[in-house]
Amino acid sequence: MLDLPFIWACIIGFAVIMYVILDGFDLGVGILFPFVKNFRHKDIMMNSVAPLWDGNETWLVLGGTSLFAAFPKAYAVILPALYMPLILFLIGLILRGIAFEFRFKASKYQRIWDSCFAGGATLASFMQGIVLGRFIEGFPAIDGKFIGAQYEWLTPFSIMTGVAIVCGYALLGATWLLMKTEGCLQEWCRRMAMRLMFVVVFFLGLVSLWTPSAQPAIAERWFSWPNILYFLPVPFYSGLLTIILFFSLRRKHDYLPFICSVGLFILSYSGLAISLWPYIVPRVMTIWQAASPPASQLFVLIGVLFLIPLILVYTVHAYWVFRGKTGEENGYH
Repeated sequence: MLDLPFIWACIIGFAVIMYVILDGFDLGVGILFPFVKNFRHKDIMMNSVAPLWDGNETWLVLGGTSLFAAFPKAYAVILPALYMPLILFLIGLILRGIAFEFRFKASKYQRIWDSCFAGGATLASFMQGIVLGRFIEGFPAIDGKFIGAQYEWLTPFSIMTGVAIVCGYALLGATWLLMKTEGCLQEWCRRMAMRLMFVVVFFLGLVSLWTPSAQPAIAERWFSWPNILYFLPVPFYSGLLTIILFFSLRRKHDYLPFICSVGLFILSYSGLAISLWPYIVPRVMTIWQAASPPASQLFVLIGVLFLIPLILVYTVHAYWVFRGKTGEENGYH
């Protein structure tokens, strides 16, 4: 018999990591935007993600709707606990989306739309980090109902993870631009990627120390015997990817830095999954306790199994069509 909650947990996990990687680099481009003074370079930066950004957000919609359909009890706890950061997250995405449409057309107010693009991307990224931090810390709930206060999402740990996500997305954006640009802008991105790499490694270490020290259950899972042997590959390969990233930047590779940055995100994500499994609401509700009736899960699953291949085909096709370097002459207008 199919373990439907497990299948749905894998689907949602896949949708989330796809969103983090694909929308992460274009949010990162927006985060880097204020630090570039040359307007021609800003045009190229925006053109490098303009044909792709809205398709990337498809994975966010898939993940959110799947959570509601497959795990409504978890949805009922998580959403009330995170109303404000999620609203601010959506406001950030809206500001960024509007900026894409108006920046090239309303040249008189270009600085305003530049600010919307950068501010929206930074706000959306920071709120994603807030949500992540609060999710790791858990939510107070009784009988499937959130009982905490609305301001509880703002904690020192969630603020730290918010800043960490902003820096991580900026690294993804810088390494993406290494693949898509040339000349002075590419060299600037390489310097930024090198600096951001050290910042991201610092935050990875900080999160790795802070999380188990604040969450005894996670510490027991990671550091008890023989679990520590099973989990050692995560920090080992993270360190290895960091070394490869460093030397790929030094040797001026175009594509390898982005691959390494994506690898760091995937390994961090796997570490989070290992730490929290099988809870979908940490230490409150497992995926089996939160699941909707099997008939409902199966009904929606049939549609999703057709939908995911279509999204993947569209995504691959879009990236193939817009492959190569981005210039002013082949931009988005």
